[in-house]
Amino acid sequence: MTEIIEEGIVNEGGLNFVEQEIKDDLAAGKNGGRLSTRFPPEPNGYLHIGHAKAFIMDFGAAEKFGGTCNLRFDDTNPQKEDMEYVNAIMRDIHWLGYDWGDRLYYASDYFPQLFDLAVRMIKEGKAYVDEQTSEQIAAQKGTPTLPGTNSPFRDRPIEENLDLFMRMNKGEFDEGSMVLRAKIDMANSNMHFRDPIMYRIIKTPHWRTGTTWKVYPMYDFAHGQSDYFEGVTHSICTLEFVPHRPLYEYFVKELADESYCPRQIEFNRLNLTYTVMSKRKLLQLVKENLVNGWDDPRMPTLCGLRRRGYTPSAIKDFVNRIGYTKYEALNHIELLEHAVREDLNKTATRISAVVNPVKLVITNYPENQEETFYMDNNPENLEEGKHPMPFTRELWIERDDFMENPPKKFFRLSPDKEVRLKGAYIIKCTGIKKDENGEIVEIYAEYDPETRSGLPGSDRKVKGTLHWVSVPHAKTAEVRDYDRLFAVENPSAEEGDFRDLLNPDSLKVRPNVMIEPWATENAKPEDHFQFTRLGYYTVDPDSTSEKLVFNKTIGLKDTWAKEQKKANM
Repeated sequence: MTEIIEEGIVNEGGLNFVEQEIKDDLAAGKNGGRLSTRFPPEPNGYLHIGHAKAFIMDFGAAEKFGGTCNLRFDDTNPQKEDMEYVNAIMRDIHWLGYDWGDRLYYASDYFPQLFDLAVRMIKEGKAYVDEQTSEQIAAQKGTPTLPGTNSPFRDRPIEENLDLFMRMNKGEFDEGSMVLRAKIDMANSNMHFRDPIMYRIIKTPHWRTGTTWKVYPMYDFAHGQSDYFEGVTHSICTLEFVPHRPLYEYFVKELADESYCPRQIEFNRLNLTYTVMSKRKLLQLVKENLVNGWDDPRMPTLCGLRRRGYTPSAIKDFVNRIGYTKYEALNHIELLEHAVREDLNKTATRISAVVNPVKLVITNYPENQEETFYMDNNPENLEEGKHPMPFTRELWIERDDFMENPPKKFFRLSPDKEVRLKGAYIIKCTGIKKDENGEIVEIYAEYDPETRSGLPGSDRKVKGTLHWVSVPHAKTAEVRDYDRLFAVENPSAEEGDFRDLLNPDSLKVRPNVMIEPWATENAKPEDHFQFTRLGYYTVDPDSTSEKLVFNKTIGLKDTWAKEQKKANM
């Protein structure tokens, strides 16, 4: 029986197609029945949610079938790499709950073996040094329907190739002046087989190996061999590497035999509406200060999602829902938001916060009287208990919760109308006070002491319930309201400069939000809260003992769930 979950197809037994192929290989006894996967990020940027989909598969499959998963940094380009990225990548993987144990590797660990293999291939007539420019080499590659043209250096004598390659690594030649190419087939229908480049000259010191090397291997040459050196059995990657697979196998077979050979399996990338996944474009946004760093809560980076308040369990749930397939898809951000909202609904502590405050004065409540009400920390889980909240004569309520001349179906506060103050009393509006500009500065009401929440007979029904904060006890907080980074659904498909598609309203800062005192006394960075009736928020690391800063994680309105309900009717 086949179960369909969103876009992902799950086989019998709850396995996706990648896991099913791994299971079949293990059952067939391939590689001695051993499983070893790997996650191979380049340390030239921060991980985003698309990378999370990849390493959830890598580490998850290893866990499911009793194998191991290596973390290997593909550090073959010292011009773009930095230790900052290495540390950030490890931190993000740990945050999602995965660990590589003692299996931390770097492609640079294998530079000696890769160099020796290149030398061997030169000696066997399988590689040559080409002195053409990158433009000339590209022009001679041909097209998918027209064969390429042989390089004039393709038949260079083996001894000359070997001498030049050694001198390339000694730094005798300029960057871009020479490359080492594999001699395969310039007429092959697969463009990647048309004498691919194996090594290029880079004179920037490597952050691990220093100035030992002046030549560095290309991805297609280094990747499969690194898998082989580590004992990786399944190299799981995304669909853009499908045409690379024959070349992966070609190079691996220079080392492997029938007893052990890594296998490459491809799945679809994670593409998300209202954002971009290109590392180059994300780096551009950071360097041009169009966002506030890699961990800006509007970014699809894992550190950005973490700062916004997204949770590891929600991200994993989202990845499970979209699944792994062999065709590309554009995933709806609403589904990710739905997963986050479902998770936070179960775990976030409820507190009262008034974002756009106006003062409410309860005129018949004694001036010096104060009461304490106890609010549920989470009505979805009553075992989480309650917390105290002071009630006084003067309260802050949301300005939008009052209308002087309301429409017919306005169930919040208006002249001569009743509402319940959440967890407290029913009140009735008796008047308002305006300033010289006509703006309401105070709202007056009377309370019914017989309607105190929790007392017998206090269950008189009114249609509206408002949240509130005591004026003398309120604490001021800053709230950063985040929205989607781009104003269009699929910015990658639009023509022109992607930066012109940024949402100008993706961040609004509210510096004077009124928060109940219990929250400010107990909150710490990355804690999750639901602001009653407003949405989910998390405490930002910028918070200080003097002032809390909250990031808006997600609103309460669940458009995905609403659309799914309509579709199933």
